[in-house]
Amino acid sequence: MGGQYRITGDKYPRMRPPRRRGRLGVLVVACVTAFGLLGWGTLQLIDVFTGGDEASAAGAKDGCPVAPARASASPAAASPALTALPEPGQVTVNVLNATTRSGLAQQTADELKKRGFRIGDVANAPQEFDKKVAGAGILLGPATGLKTTLPVLGTQLPAAEQRTDAARKGSAVDLILGNGFKGLAAKVDADAALAKAAAPKPTATAAGKGC
Repeated sequence: MGGQYRITGDKYPRMRPPRRRGRLGVLVVACVTAFGLLGWGTLQLIDVFTGGDEASAAGAKDGCPVAPARASASPAAASPALTALPEPGQVTVNVLNATTRSGLAQQTADELKKRGFRIGDVANAPQEFDKKVAGAGILLGPATGLKTTLPVLGTQLPAAEQRTDAARKGSAVDLILGNGFKGLAAKVDADAALAKAAAPKPTATAAGKGC
């Protein structure tokens, strides 16, 4: 270069401003942070519109929320033990006539005997029931018979009222025939009802669908 300004020596002055490395690093960090926040926000929006993760969606049925996982209970705690119903031959029936129709108790007792039941007393009903039973009949047994002998005998006369007496002793069941008695259920229907009553019942968890 000419003129009064001359460049001497083996080093030349910089012709451009020095790099601002500090500001560049801050800018890069800010961009990365912004993109990270944007991605996280997008995932949150997707989760909201899709109704949660796939596991929760798969676990919920019929609009019921998914309960948190719990330790599985033992089989004995999960469902109560089923009480086996007795066979008709294990049920003793006292047939008592509370109507004015003569011979009704004996006829009914004979039919029950054909169906396998054990017959106890065959007589007129005691005074508290005599001519006072308007329906088909009353099945009267001990408290322990509520889920054993009474349901078995009830398959033979579904319209009968079932009652228990806590003070009653023994396992025999009284069949008190009322004015509405028209006869026992047809044997084929009674057998089907007995088979259904003796079948194992599904547990509440397997049967229930509600929340």
